[in-house]
Amino acid sequence: MKFLIVEDDADTADYIARGLREQGHASDRAADGHEGLMLAQGGVYDVLIIDRMLPKLDGLTVVKTLRAESNR
Repeated sequence: MKFLIVEDDADTADYIARGLREQGHASDRAADGHEGLMLAQGGVYDVLIIDRMLPKLDGLTVVKTLRAESNR
């Protein structure tokens, strides 16, 4: 599976990515909501892991935007 991790805390993002990698999964990372939205719109991911409180664009807005675009 391919994951997108949208997390502004580098240590937390590293921890999640490492755990996913150990289970054989690939992941991309974004450090703010705007970057996460751009990656989600332009890539193919099985799962998005999105922090709620992000710089530039909060996590709920990212999810609402993707849903409004019928991006599943």
